[in-house]
Amino acid sequence: MQIDILQTAAIISAVSILVGALFGVFKFYAENKHYKEEIKQIKKEMSIICYAQNACLNGLHQLGANGEVTKAIKRMDDYINNAAHDQD
Repeated sequence: MQIDILQTAAIISAVSILVGALFGVFKFYAENKHYKEEIKQIKKEMSIICYAQNACLNGLHQLGANGEVTKAIKRMDDYINNAAHDQD
């Protein structure tokens, strides 16, 4: 039985394509995991910023600032309440 060059080239090509596809899937999974962790960290930071901003608005309100400060406090409280119910 003799294996010719075309069969050998076809086998090598098929194996190369299969290995490349598996590597692509692995790379996609690794990047996706990295981005999920990064998004989780960003959400945590934004939560802290949101609560700090709410504290600043409440401080301004206690000092007598009205109008837009009162509206912003209401919108911030509504947002925080809605966001708290949407968490996992």
